[in-house]
Amino acid sequence: MKKLLLAATAALSIPAMAQAHFLLEYTENTMIERPGDVPVKLIFWHPHEAGHVMTLEKPEEFFVIHNGEKTDLMDTLEETTFDGPDNSAKAFLGSVPVKRSGDYVVVTVPAPYYEESEDIFIQQITKTYLNRNALPTDWDQPQGLATEILPLNKPYNIVAGSTFTGRVLSEGKPVAGAEIEIEYMAAEPDLAGTGAKAATVGALPGGAIVAISDDNGYFSFGVPKAGYWGFAALGSGPATEHEGKELSQDAVIWIRAWDLE
Repeated sequence: MKKLLLAATAALSIPAMAQAHFLLEYTENTMIERPGDVPVKLIFWHPHEAGHVMTLEKPEEFFVIHNGEKTDLMDTLEETTFDGPDNSAKAFLGSVPVKRSGDYVVVTVPAPYYEESEDIFIQQITKTYLNRNALPTDWDQPQGLATEILPLNKPYNIVAGSTFTGRVLSEGKPVAGAEIEIEYMAAEPDLAGTGAKAATVGALPGGAIVAISDDNGYFSFGVPKAGYWGFAALGSGPATEHEGKELSQDAVIWIRAWDLE
């Protein structure tokens, strides 16, 4: 028991890739006050370093789950461009209809991306969460994805200075020993334009923060700062090959932390 508890609560700052790939499902807020269509920008980027932008092809799936019901949002996607400090690349702008109270789980299943420098494909199945009127409905339920991180804390109103715990799943089963890269969204995209706002923190020595899931798939992380945090469980999915090359099928979740005021 002691071993499991230590593994579940450890957030290990061990060296990883200097720049971690993350698929962003960016909205300006997670708590929605008025009903309407919420814009979501899909970007494949290095959000902490605000570095190189990868080309995002049209996703295989883009949908939302509310009260257990799935709504396809592919027809809301419009191709756009996202400008990083060194390059520009294809991105997409979509929208999520938020009308009734409750949780809205936004899911993107991207087409596999070929990373030439590593000679592998990457597919980051990504979730983010919106809520209207502070009524919880769906956040603590798995969404039946090939791989996903199931949150054990409400992911849209984490308190900065507290902890976030997730469970890595592959086809609904826990993944032991998964490597989870953790990054802060230092530069938030500008929904009205094609670039990003100024970065609020500098690059972290040693690259991405990394945690390892325990024997039951759990990991925890002490959230030090308000804002958006991304967690990517690398290679946690069942698919391992695409077009004859290695595929890293990752589970990504974005959470929103707030300062107490």
